[in-house]
Amino acid sequence: MTRLALLRHGHTDWNRAGRIQGRSDIPLDADARAELAGYRLPPPWDAATIWSSPLSRAAETARLVSGETPETSDALTEMNWGEWEGQRGAELIEIPDSGYRHIEDWGWEYRPPCGESPAELWARIAPWLNGLKGDTVAVCHIGIMRVILAKAWGWNFAGPAPFKIKRNRLYVLELDPMRAEPEPVRLLAREA
Repeated sequence: MTRLALLRHGHTDWNRAGRIQGRSDIPLDADARAELAGYRLPPPWDAATIWSSPLSRAAETARLVSGETPETSDALTEMNWGEWEGQRGAELIEIPDSGYRHIEDWGWEYRPPCGESPAELWARIAPWLNGLKGDTVAVCHIGIMRVILAKAWGWNFAGPAPFKIKRNRLYVLELDPMRAEPEPVRLLAREA
């Protein structure tokens, strides 16, 4: 059985400011580093193969919680937000002709200007998923997680999502056939 646990990277200055990061390589902020240093992966995930996006915020999160240098894959790089990277979603939604939408109104073909749709992201990530063997932890981004979890839950980016992505939690899936565990697994506090 092949299982995958998805973990979202820690906070960055852009996350806290509500800016769309996409493929911009924004590092973890000091508070995130301090917080993540206090966590570790729970069993059996502490013995799993560790992967991450090549973006520094994900790779550093992986190192902090696992104590290992992760393998990286471009497939795990965040969704390309094109011309909207660096902007605030709350401001874009207020501009009637921006095209920006809330996630429950996306559909699989929704694409930011010069960016990537969820369907294109799925086409990028599916070959990586199909190559996994055994237990794997992937430290990545909310866009990657949304697309994988959407497939696992059978959600089509229409209406409220059947999941909420929170930090410091593992979202566990079985891959063949693909199905998501109903509840995420919390990271454990490191012993002092």
